[in-house]
Amino acid sequence: MDLKIVFLLSVLIGLNAFSQKQVLDASMHHLRNGNPAEWKNFSKHPAETQLVLSFSSDINSTEHSISLRQSDVKQLWQVLLNNRLLNSLVIDGNDMKVYFSVPPGSLFPGRNELKVISASQVVDDIEVGEILLDARPLNQVLTETEVQIEIREDKSNALLPSRITVVDSKGSLHTTGTEPNKELAIRPGMIYTASGRISLQLPAGKYTIYAGRGFEYNIDSFQFTLKNGQKLQRIFRLRKEVNTKGWVSSDTHLHTLTHSGHGDASDVERAITIAGEGIELPVITEHNLIADLSSKARELKLDRYYTVIPGDEVTTTVGHFNYFPLNENDHIPNYKTHDWDSLGKSFDKNKITILNHGRDIHNQFRPLDPRRHISIVGKNLYGILPANAMEVVNSGALLNYNMELIEDWFGLLNHGFQLTPAGGSDSHDVGRYIVGQARTYIKVKDDDPSKIPIDEAVQHFKEGKVMVSFGLLAEINVNGRYGPGELSPASNNNVVDVQVSGPSWIKADSVALYANGIRIYKRGIRNKKNGGIKWKASWSIKKQKQDVFLVAVAEGDQKSLPYWPIVKPFQPTTDEWSPYVIGCSGAVWVDMDGDGRPTTAYDYASRIVDQYQNNLTALIKQLNQYDGAVTVQAVRILIDRFVDPYSREFLEARKLANRSTELAIKRLMQQESLSTIDPYPGNF
Repeated sequence: MDLKIVFLLSVLIGLNAFSQKQVLDASMHHLRNGNPAEWKNFSKHPAETQLVLSFSSDINSTEHSISLRQSDVKQLWQVLLNNRLLNSLVIDGNDMKVYFSVPPGSLFPGRNELKVISASQVVDDIEVGEILLDARPLNQVLTETEVQIEIREDKSNALLPSRITVVDSKGSLHTTGTEPNKELAIRPGMIYTASGRISLQLPAGKYTIYAGRGFEYNIDSFQFTLKNGQKLQRIFRLRKEVNTKGWVSSDTHLHTLTHSGHGDASDVERAITIAGEGIELPVITEHNLIADLSSKARELKLDRYYTVIPGDEVTTTVGHFNYFPLNENDHIPNYKTHDWDSLGKSFDKNKITILNHGRDIHNQFRPLDPRRHISIVGKNLYGILPANAMEVVNSGALLNYNMELIEDWFGLLNHGFQLTPAGGSDSHDVGRYIVGQARTYIKVKDDDPSKIPIDEAVQHFKEGKVMVSFGLLAEINVNGRYGPGELSPASNNNVVDVQVSGPSWIKADSVALYANGIRIYKRGIRNKKNGGIKWKASWSIKKQKQDVFLVAVAEGDQKSLPYWPIVKPFQPTTDEWSPYVIGCSGAVWVDMDGDGRPTTAYDYASRIVDQYQNNLTALIKQLNQYDGAVTVQAVRILIDRFVDPYSREFLEARKLANRSTELAIKRLMQQESLSTIDPYPGNF
């Protein structure tokens, strides 16, 4: 054939292919409904209230498709074509490329108009653009190529339930053409497989595929370019990088669309995502009802990977509380009550009751609101907290300050509450909030995930034999034997072993040791890219006058990863945000006074105030012999007994305070200034 003819044919073919696709907008746009800007980085750029694009087209007698790129979408935004609702953007903060079907007759001959507008009253800053109209049906666009995938455990070669993440050349999660079935949970750029196998269909292009299985495993990846009609095969290898032998992974806060009525994960999809993230003891906590996923797990042959605990998120006007273990014959606590006292009476003390997201507002009520909760002393002006555990990390409702809930927990422990720290995802979704991203490790036999002894796990949880992980693990051991939830006898020199672990794709920056909530040691971590143990060392504590509880906390600045996206705060307190990871051990008590039991800062403070209330000078001298945790408890007890901390007598006595005592008093008075006289603000 003549070379000129070949060239002309190739040009015509290229033009025909190009004519199938029409770029409506190649740029990205920053949109905002309302003011002010959600985040500081958004305030630097001008924002439009809507996106309006005009373009020319022929009438479409067959189905066409539109693709666009979106990010930071947290509220409802609608896509209108010629003033008719085409679809809505995916409510998901991730950067993703999504596709919509354009039904026949939606396009007019000549001028057409595409709009992206807000359908919410809540302020939302989003980015949207890179919009393409394709003259082919959606299924044809999304199925140009195929990648046959298997995910196998590296040593045994066994297939593993896992998560596949698909990212395009611009770093966006990319929608696939893979059809849903009972073994797959599919969202844009993210697919969970129950079997460890998947046939992935995609438009032609350049991609990176990541395979993973939650916090304990490595990430395997593969970068490739596929042309139309091309097929590939790929085996991904996963191995455990984080040793959790003797500890069971639990997500104590899980939902489904099936039972809660919101989110997007069906009960089948939830069963798959639990296995895909390596959670061994999932707790199902729907709102004010009891649900059990055990039958779904058996149906999908996933019950060998985990043991389900049915529970209930007791959702009230005065806070949300996860309550478990339950069975179908158990009563649901009185969620219609409006005060903690009556709510507490409806809880069975033998079960676990977790205060959820204590710094978030629901029904105009924030349980640990600084107006009613004095964090440093663990005193709530509203009433007695009806819980024996609390979330210190909720990966679906992160806080701007990573230590805020942990510090609340410290204060409550010092006040005398026996509270177990917990981590949960609060996931109602498949991809928006990752199952088990924040999780709780419980010290219990883990040889067979399908037969975890629930009674033993619950008892150990109540005793505080746990670690909380959001990307990192902080393990602690005192005097070579005693771990979280245990009481160690004191010696003249108490040795505290601390170990920080995490996968190779998570960075650890520092580790600290807290005694009664006061940081006494902190070290930087260099081995940030190690998979497994990232830091290990020992600290020593001399024998003291008072008992202490010890907690290790590991922290890291961590960018959001496409296969482990870190969501922005659900209810931000500032417009600045830096993603982070954190790991928190449970508390180990050291019996410094030798009486055979843990004595709290509140107990010591009560004794001192009882003896020296009428001699404030002597009281301050006594407090100088204890740590700041005892000091703040003592001063708060004085306030409760109507002693004015600003009186001349008390100010004179403060002149004798040592540095630790004076600093503690100042911190308490700063928090006292935030509390209100009326402990019942808001409408309950």
